[in-house]
Formats: sequence, C-alpha cells, structure tokens
Amino acid sequence: MSTGDVRNDSGEKVVQIRRCACVVKGGRRFSFAALVVTGDGNGKAGYGYGKAIEVPLAVDKATKQANRSQQSVPLVGTTIPHQVVGRFRSSSVLLLPAKPGTGVIAGDSVRLVLESVGISDILTKAYGSTNPLNLVKATFDALKQLRTREQIERLRGVSL
Repeated sequence: MSTGDVRNDSGEKVVQIRRCACVVKGGRRFSFAALVVTGDGNGKAGYGYGKAIEVPLAVDKATKQANRSQQSVPLVGTTIPHQVVGRFRSSSVLLLPAKPGTGVIAGDSVRLVLESVGISDILTKAYGSTNPLNLVKATFDALKQLRTREQIERLRGVSL
C-alpha cells in the first residue's frame, strides 16, 4: 500500500506505508511501517523508517529518524556535480546531471529524495530491485559519493 507523494507542513514526504499482519489466536493483529524522507530543499536530506500500531505514530517515528539522519549534498546550481551510481543490495540508481529546464526525470521513490534535497534538473535510471526502501537507500548512497571540483582539488592537493 504505497501513498506516493504525501507532503506535510514540516517538509516531510511519505514514500511508503506498509500494513503488516501478525496472526494470533483471535485473528490478525495489524501494524504499520512508514518510510519518510525529509529535507530542507537546499542540499540537506535524510530518510527514516518507523513501525507502530497506527499510521500517524509510524510516520512520526520515521520523521524523527529522518531528521536525525540528515546529510548534506554538494549541488551545482540546480543539479549534481557529476554522474554517479548508488547501490544498496540488489538496487542500483544512476544519477546524471542535466541542463536547467530538464526537470526531475525519476521514479516515485527517487523523485521524492531528489526533490527533498533541492535538485530540480536531473536524469535517473533505476536498475535491479524497485523496492522503495532499497531505492531510497541506493539514492542516498549515490548522493553520499558526490564531490565538487573544489573538494577533489583539496583532497588531491592539485588544481584541476
């Protein structure tokens, strides 16, 4: 049961809500799991996964975890500095920088992550598993690998 693009006031985006059932003597006992992405739209974003008996509680838990796990991403204007591939388990996400005016060409899960970071021009392609949790983690892996020209010059001790 995926909710897609649900936005709340605090900049959080619910990527997915899952209903889990535990079979007990009297029938089924349901619980919910929520995957949430938060970001400031200016180069910082994080994700969280929360489980609870009711949906709002699961979303609150996931939002708290997402706010704690925020990381910064280097941006060049409205896109990323270079091409990168992120991997998590059997999911791979290819991120390609694009010219201004291109927009975000991506699937639902990857799009929510990129929009929460503040990227508005990018091309993406997902390979392998399209499980939303794996795609979100693969996207964050790709964003973690990004470096600007200045950062690479500083790391290598040369000027490019």
